[in-house]
Amino acid sequence: MEHQTEEPGDAAAPVGAPEPTRHGRLPRHTGPRATLKLVASVVAVVAVSATAVAAYAAVDLVGSVKQGASLASEDMLAGVPDIGAMDGGLNFLLVGSDKRPADGSFGDPEEDSGILNDVNMLLHVSQDHSHVEVVSFPRDMIVPVPECPDPVDPASGPLSAMSGVPLNSVLEHGGLTCIAMTIEQLTGTKIPVAGVVEFKGVAALSEAVGGVEVCLADPIDDRDSGLKLSAGTHSIKGFEALAFLRTRKAANDGSDLGRIASQQAFLASLARTLQSSGTLSDPVKLYSIAKAVLSNMELSKELQNPARLMSIARALQDTDLSKIAFVQYPTADYGDGVHVQPAESAEVVNLALQEDRPVVIDPSANDNAGYGTADPSAPAVEQATTDADAETVTADEAQSADDEQAAEEAPASDAPATTPAEEQLPPDVTGLTGNEVRCVTGNSD
Repeated sequence: MEHQTEEPGDAAAPVGAPEPTRHGRLPRHTGPRATLKLVASVVAVVAVSATAVAAYAAVDLVGSVKQGASLASEDMLAGVPDIGAMDGGLNFLLVGSDKRPADGSFGDPEEDSGILNDVNMLLHVSQDHSHVEVVSFPRDMIVPVPECPDPVDPASGPLSAMSGVPLNSVLEHGGLTCIAMTIEQLTGTKIPVAGVVEFKGVAALSEAVGGVEVCLADPIDDRDSGLKLSAGTHSIKGFEALAFLRTRKAANDGSDLGRIASQQAFLASLARTLQSSGTLSDPVKLYSIAKAVLSNMELSKELQNPARLMSIARALQDTDLSKIAFVQYPTADYGDGVHVQPAESAEVVNLALQEDRPVVIDPSANDNAGYGTADPSAPAVEQATTDADAETVTADEAQSADDEQAAEEAPASDAPATTPAEEQLPPDVTGLTGNEVRCVTGNSD
């Protein structure tokens, strides 16, 4: 099902949506960071590396940190020795802002009608690092917004709650903290860390990893985003990668959900790049990535420690690509021809996140969901089989009839399973896994 939407900056609340009693304001980036926090961050990284070069890199990384917001759920991290092994898994909210840079490279920043959070992704890393879910929330999804602290003047009291507003209006209303609280309310999860990335940050990250490979089933020439690529496979980085992620009308089915599909295909390729090239185990490349992230993102305060960023990177490095699922948050028509609303099946995704359970996506759901086509040259997508799985199969095949009967007669154990059961998502929930290659199709409509 296609959902046509406006370009960034044009989205408006549906007719009849209540006006907030107080207008949200973005925080001013003022005030020095505490010296103690800087020293603690440096010491944490130096203690791990114990080399003069790494010490210099740590100081440089800490100096790149931008002032960030405090999240309502940050207290969850108190006393947690490793952010990558939190009880119940780690939730990290990544927000993409359409704020134009001051140098005018993406248009006149003074002409912006408002700063919108057009990309909203929740990264869930399981407690045992066995699976990762990346859930994309459509920018035009209608959501309720809870009371949020005023990012400019917290002492003045909270910003008023809202209902029936597009998700991408929340950044301007109450900043990063308010987006996190909105997604928490929507999914029933807690989000202790988050970050906002702007246009140049995406370009810098793709440069840091040395480029990301994408597949195009058709040539794309999009005047809106500036993307011009022939059919085939390309390694893209910098502003070309940014143009790929911004392209909407010229790719897939031309909808915002189709653009999410392209973004997920890019992220799946990025995950393959990070693991296959050994990037996450290469100190030089890891430093470049951390530098790009810290220099170009507004991170919540508890994520401004470089050691914590590296801990998350190590967690992602441990996860099999077939267990990294990129999921579109399921939506249904809102009724105005532009916006969408959460579908009934969204609760299945919510419960999987809440209970730290891996998800299984029905591959056939992608065929008509704006995901382009499967790459015919790519190997067949198979679920990973571990050595432990193989040993179990061998043992099962060798088990005698007497052993089977004894197992049937044995009393059932009340002990919980050591590994959470996988959640089979409903067929209307679309997405792909990290080892799945999809080719973006051109849209001539």
